[in-house]
Parts: sequence; structure tokens; C-alpha cells
Amino acid sequence: MRSSVLVTLAWWAASAAQSAPPGTTASVRATAEATASAKPDRARVVIGVVTRAATAQTAAAENARQVAAVLAALRQTLGPGAGMQTVNYSLAPDYRYPREGGTPSLAGYTATNGVEVTVDDMDYVARVIDTAAQSGANTVQSLRFLLRDERALREQALKKATVEARARAEAMASAAGLRVVRIVSIEEGAAPPVRPVREMALVAGPAPATPVEPGTLEIRATVTVTVAAQ
Repeated sequence: MRSSVLVTLAWWAASAAQSAPPGTTASVRATAEATASAKPDRARVVIGVVTRAATAQTAAAENARQVAAVLAALRQTLGPGAGMQTVNYSLAPDYRYPREGGTPSLAGYTATNGVEVTVDDMDYVARVIDTAAQSGANTVQSLRFLLRDERALREQALKKATVEARARAEAMASAAGLRVVRIVSIEEGAAPPVRPVREMALVAGPAPATPVEPGTLEIRATVTVTVAAQ
């Protein structure tokens, strides 16, 4: 894990701190922003099967057959305890619209089934995609990289931001000829979501396995520290 800090500083009642008589307490506030990053250790892949047919029954039946084959192949690859669940399903009519306008005609039906597969080994991400494609899946609806323990990384960023904000507040107080006597408050800013530092690369091609690069995930934390100084 690595972390970096971007610090923004603000005086609160700075004029009062400079002109206050001895013994008067002034407030100094500093805001620090820190980031912590780590490699993902969980991935969720949504594999899709799309089938089209002249009737709704045929489209649904063919979709069910292909999905069953995909699930069986994935269980064989990942084991019986594989984390899989259906996350979307649709069966809808397809219409053909005349170029010259007019009433559209029914062209058939499309059935779509999406299954989410969760793996905690990054080496299995490509296997999931390739196994699904070879057994009947024809779309990859999404691929997300996650952290199993996001809290640990967030705490690291919060600690770094808190230490930096306090140090900056003390430095500003010292520069103004004041001494910090106590911490008045510590406030956390709105917690942004975990974000990828760079985009994941998913390249389908003639290679034996689909190349997948998980990249790095980043958590950002903002902390404001207010201190009383004399």
C-alpha cells in the first residue's frame, strides 16, 4: 500500500489570533487530504447470454439451455462453492421499423440473462471470462475490481490526513507566535467511493487467455482539525 497527501490550509479568525491580548484563545483550522492505494483482491464479473428467436418461448428456452451450460462449466472451473447469482433477466419483443415509416412489424424476441460471478483470486478472472465464452456466454456486461476489506485502507488514509492536518495547524499557530493548547474538533469530510487509479484493460483476442489487468484501487480521505491556541 502507498499513500500520498494533498494539503489545503485555512485560517479561521486569523485576525483575532494576531491582535488578541495575552491569555486570549484563538482558533486555527487546517484541512488535509490523503490517499491510500492497494491492489484489488476481489472481482465481480457479470457474464451475459443473449438469444434471439421467432417466438418468446424459443428464445427463452434457448437462453435457459445456454445459461445452464455456462453455469456448469463455471462450477467445474471454480468448484461447487463458486459465488454466482443471477442479477438480471429480460425477455422482450424485437420490432422491424420500415425505412419509409409506417407500422413496425414483429421480428422476433430477445432473451437476456446476466449472471454475476465473484472471485477472490485475480488469476481466475480471465478463466471465468474464457470459460463462459467457450460454453455459451456471448457478452461480458461488466467487470469490477474490489477490496474485501475496504475499511483497513480507508483507516490508513484517515490516519494520514489527521496527522497531517494537526501538524499543519500547529505549524500555523507557531508561525503566528501562538502555542496550541488543545484540539477543539476533528471532522471527516464526505467519504468518496473507492476508485481505480487506472482503467482495467480487458482485451479479447486470439490469445489462449483473455489478458486482464486489475490495476490499483484508491481511497481518498479528507480531515479538518481545529485547535485552540494562545
